[in-house]
Amino acid sequence: MQPFVKHTGIVAPLDRVNVDTDAIIPKQFLKRIERTGFGQFLFYDWRFDETGNPRPDFELNQPRYQGASILLTQQNFGCGSSREHAPWALLDYGFRAIIAPSFADIFFNNCFKNGILPIRLPQSQVDELFARTAAHEGYRLTIDLEHQKITDERGFSAGFEVDPYRRELLLKGLDDIGITLQYEDKIRAYEERLA
Repeated sequence: MQPFVKHTGIVAPLDRVNVDTDAIIPKQFLKRIERTGFGQFLFYDWRFDETGNPRPDFELNQPRYQGASILLTQQNFGCGSSREHAPWALLDYGFRAIIAPSFADIFFNNCFKNGILPIRLPQSQVDELFARTAAHEGYRLTIDLEHQKITDERGFSAGFEVDPYRRELLLKGLDDIGITLQYEDKIRAYEERLA
């Protein structure tokens, strides 16, 4: 898993509440077991019309948000089913962080396990970021996980909270398997003693 220490990227706004995991990655695309290849289907029913052509009014299809790696959205993002494919699709599309006032719990935890940093900010700060994103084409934020701070080049600054254990795993780029593999020598030695 790629470590997340400090990230600067374009912000894409998705000004919707209760975005569920079926909207993030529709069920008909859950036929793969690999974690890659889902980005092309991210928000599929919103990004594309019934003939498969991009909808020009959908935020991610607008040229000013191409290459965005920070998603700004609203309350209860990631609700619905617990499918882990949702963070897979977001990461595969290129998002490294999601900022919202609140997240669904399972989705929130799945983000950390897959290398995405979900950040909860108060509604007033999220509203301010939406306004700044709309006002400035190519609007960028820098997210410093080590110091738990978000800044832009125009004076915005906000701190955020993150569980210390999850913070450490992201900083080191470790998932659950990676944690276990840190003790591979001890596990092997234990198994050899039992053999």
